[in-house]
Amino acid sequence: MVTVERDVPVRREVPPIAPDRLRTRGVGRRRLLRFLLMVVALAVVLVEIWLEHEPPPVPAEGSALEALETLAVREPGPGDDYDRDAFGPPWSDVDANGCDTRNDILARDMVEVTYADATTACVVREGILEDPYTGATIAFLRGVQTSGAVQVDHVVALKDAWVKGASEWDDETRLEFANDPLNLVASDGPANMAKGARDAASWLPPATSFRCPYVARQVAVKVEYELAVSPEEYEAMSEVLSTCPAEPLPTG
Repeated sequence: MVTVERDVPVRREVPPIAPDRLRTRGVGRRRLLRFLLMVVALAVVLVEIWLEHEPPPVPAEGSALEALETLAVREPGPGDDYDRDAFGPPWSDVDANGCDTRNDILARDMVEVTYADATTACVVREGILEDPYTGATIAFLRGVQTSGAVQVDHVVALKDAWVKGASEWDDETRLEFANDPLNLVASDGPANMAKGARDAASWLPPATSFRCPYVARQVAVKVEYELAVSPEEYEAMSEVLSTCPAEPLPTG
């Protein structure tokens, strides 16, 4: 019987990794991780810087954003001498059409309007307002307990006008301002009361879709009457109008 010899594989012993080398590898991984984290952090900072210095939108010709740049920016006066009577009797008939300004604006801004006197289109009795400030639909009914549901807002409040230039006007100009349709909007009564005399820096319509038209109208009024804006008001107006650089300047 012939015996066949076979090659027996030789097992090679793998030397163990020295502890120092293991520690070195761990340090390398930690350094790599720290480096990656630093890269990510740097990228975040660069993005934030880019966003902060993103070029402002270019205002369209004739836009409210373009007109905003023509307004004087200064701190308002103290306002402790403000008196509503300085703007004349509330809701005068300055256009001599036989109806006071409040009823003119109610008739302009509401639909399905009826009048207290069926033969005279003057004193509004009923109507439906699609309120621009809140987006709500409001049924108006003239009456002691119900008329307040719809109010006529001075878009640029009388007191705000007073502390930003109107205190220097004559009585005739103030009366005109208080009854100018450009500065008047029929609105939800509670929203109007919440606004009070605040400017765009501290109050904007709850309905965000109306903020651009609202601020554009404020700018139009201040341009028309050469009223100033406060620094905070300017920033607030600019922030709103930068989202709609083509928003036109209202004319009436």
